[in-house]
Amino acid sequence: MTEFTVAEVRVGPARPFGPGTSAIDKAPVSGPVMAGPEGLAGDEQADRGHHGGPDKALHAYALSNYPLWAAEMPDKAGRFRPGAFGENLVVEGADESAVCLGDRFRLGGALVEVSQGRQPCWKLNLRFGRPDMARRVQESGRCGWYFRVLEPGTITAGDRAALVARPNPRWTLARTSHLLYHDRLNRADLAEFAALPGLPDSWRRLALARLDSGRTEDWSRRIDTPGA
Repeated sequence: MTEFTVAEVRVGPARPFGPGTSAIDKAPVSGPVMAGPEGLAGDEQADRGHHGGPDKALHAYALSNYPLWAAEMPDKAGRFRPGAFGENLVVEGADESAVCLGDRFRLGGALVEVSQGRQPCWKLNLRFGRPDMARRVQESGRCGWYFRVLEPGTITAGDRAALVARPNPRWTLARTSHLLYHDRLNRADLAEFAALPGLPDSWRRLALARLDSGRTEDWSRRIDTPGA
């Protein structure tokens, strides 16, 4: 995969959601939107401790994942439409098996870099009306991913992204997800993963902690709905 298309660009404000606030409900934008190191103009993140910032400037989700979800959960099929996962970029022509950590793309007027996959949280449980939705997303590997913005510029729905660098061809997002959530204590892969250039500090610490302790970190606060 050397290119993909942005089917939609989406932004949204933080609003009341469950026990707190969230900007997961984003609307499509027509026309160019400026993308910078902190994200898209007009977009917000309610929880800056876990969302947004340079390593999570743009959230992308593969359009091809939606019919897979609808087929797996036909009772919720109407909810699986572009934007349902709170993404900024609805991506057509690429998914987690085709995108690698560190990939750089020229997208519209911006230069972006794949920084990490999304780690699903309990807000997806509320979004889709299923107490196990975050866990299902994690187990499926259909998590979406984040871009850093290395060079600011405008992005418009319909823009094609062209691959300009692939420093880590062995580390697709699908392989990364398999290591983090399935083959969790594979020491050789954890060591290789921790040494990847440009890996976010939080993921490097996670890998090193597993290597040091021989244990997987507790996910319950992230994927279990508070008070459930």
